[in-house]
Amino acid sequence: MEEILDVVDDHDQVIGQMERTALRAQGGHNFRVINALIVNSLGQIWIPRRTADKAYAPNALDLSVGGHVMAGETYDECFARETLEETGLDVSTLPHRILGYLTPPKDGVNAFMYVYEILADDVPNFNPSDFSEFFWLTPQAILDRLAQGDIGKGDLPIIIKHFYHL
Repeated sequence: MEEILDVVDDHDQVIGQMERTALRAQGGHNFRVINALIVNSLGQIWIPRRTADKAYAPNALDLSVGGHVMAGETYDECFARETLEETGLDVSTLPHRILGYLTPPKDGVNAFMYVYEILADDVPNFNPSDFSEFFWLTPQAILDRLAQGDIGKGDLPIIIKHFYHL
């Protein structure tokens, strides 16, 4: 069954619903997502690499968790759901916080988004159909890898620079 997402206006107010593939095919930014970064006690971020068969950004370095907010779902509900689905982590048992809110018109990101940070030292039990490998990297090391030609999901450097002040 196709995922149904809320369609939002330029102020992140819901104006309708649409199937995810149809909404993405329009190329707009009028939908909601969450992203989260898992940070260990050394200040390193768990950065997975997307699998080669992903339709969007195959083989790219990714954020620790990311996902579309479903129709009628809150950002926080999506954060909990996606974190559990992608990493096996239950955010109700881990320290976490909202880093902030980014928008396409103001910040140049792909969609309206809340970005979260999860504190954890263990490697998540990630879904191998989502990720092929992972790295623990400092924020600067992530940007260095991207500058040296490694591919990354489009919002990754924007989020790292914005929230880690690089």
